[in-house]
Amino acid sequence: MHWIALRWPPEIAAAKEAALPPPEALGWWALQFTPHVAWVDEALLLEVSACERLWGGRLGLMRELARLNPVPEVPVQRVQGSTSLVALARLRMFARGEPPPQELPAGLPLDTLSAARDHLGVLSHLGCRNWGDVERLPRDGLVRRFGPALRAALDVAYGLVPDGHEWLTLPDVFEQKLELPALAESAPELMWSAHRLLAALQIWLRARQRGVLALELQWTLDLKRLNGIALPPHQQLTVRTATPTQDTAHLRRLLSERLALTSLAAPASWLRLRSVETAPWAGASTGFLPEDNRPGDRLHELVERLSARLGPQQVLRAVAQADYRPEEKQAWRPALQGDPPVAAAASQPDALYPPWLLREPLRLELRDGRPCYRGVLRRLAGPQRLEAGWWGGPGQGGERGHPAMRDYYIAESPEAGLVWVFRERPTGFLSEDEAKEPRWFLQGLYA
Repeated sequence: MHWIALRWPPEIAAAKEAALPPPEALGWWALQFTPHVAWVDEALLLEVSACERLWGGRLGLMRELARLNPVPEVPVQRVQGSTSLVALARLRMFARGEPPPQELPAGLPLDTLSAARDHLGVLSHLGCRNWGDVERLPRDGLVRRFGPALRAALDVAYGLVPDGHEWLTLPDVFEQKLELPALAESAPELMWSAHRLLAALQIWLRARQRGVLALELQWTLDLKRLNGIALPPHQQLTVRTATPTQDTAHLRRLLSERLALTSLAAPASWLRLRSVETAPWAGASTGFLPEDNRPGDRLHELVERLSARLGPQQVLRAVAQADYRPEEKQAWRPALQGDPPVAAAASQPDALYPPWLLREPLRLELRDGRPCYRGVLRRLAGPQRLEAGWWGGPGQGGERGHPAMRDYYIAESPEAGLVWVFRERPTGFLSEDEAKEPRWFLQGLYA
């Protein structure tokens, strides 16, 4: 058996104002190295005898523990031992700046053994200064005078009986609660405390190989009534992402935007973060060339943040519609609204439709018989002829609409660039004047 004891010094975390994840989350992080992880007092203990060779030996594993530290601002203290209690005792000596004794475990100071701390005064009067002094006392007398716990701890420390610990396991759903250090009366105060929970969420997601799609932040109100009005016990908000993510910086920005638009009904005393929906994590795809990996936010992250800040109805995206009519080929929906895939419109396979279609075609002016849109248009491709007998619809020419015949062109505007325009072909529904001089309309933009 071989054990490693870890500790993140809280005094260093406080000096650097670094938020340590909850102990349970640090245990989840350690599960990537070994399935045998347990918290004992102030230390996180890892039993690594069965898996240390997978990490290149004990020295390689110790290096990986430092390299993958979940709190880079706080260096992790780490020591090794043949049993869990020896590793824990050496960690306590390391934290105090004391060198390890030459003889292990007999030379370890008595105050580094948790089971002996309640009896240090009496043991000192008996002349006991280290573990070896106590171990040499008669077993029966030691048990009668100090109880079975001290003798049992020494048996474990010397390897006479196996270590027994309740191993940590990874939950299927992330849910963590946190008591706030002081009552939070504003959204920024809540966000400051939520950083610890988001760090724990990232550790859980990486351990489960999952990406979060939706999470819920809930806070407990400290008052039951305010100004004579009954208050709910909790308030909460839900944040959703377009794709699975493990990026807590992006989740932090989304929560900040949503909290900035939320009013607290009363001061909050507790905070809870829960994963609502997750999906398998595929990792990030990057290119071999540096120019392929552009810095900055990805598009969907920008859209999510703008939607959280401005409201979902203010950030729209174009959605393809399965329709022959150009006016109905595109609809604008909230960018974060999850729509099922829409079949492509049945049309000519070589049609080059623009990405931006106008809600209503814009009639163009004519100069010497040539259509104009920010200058005289120059036709580049076409015509593409489109004919339909149900063009209008109710209120637009009858129950089934009136026939429409159009010739579509790709044209170039001096100022607007490439545009998609059409010319009406004469039909029996046009007046005599309209039939003499065909009308031109702007249908879409390529810019």
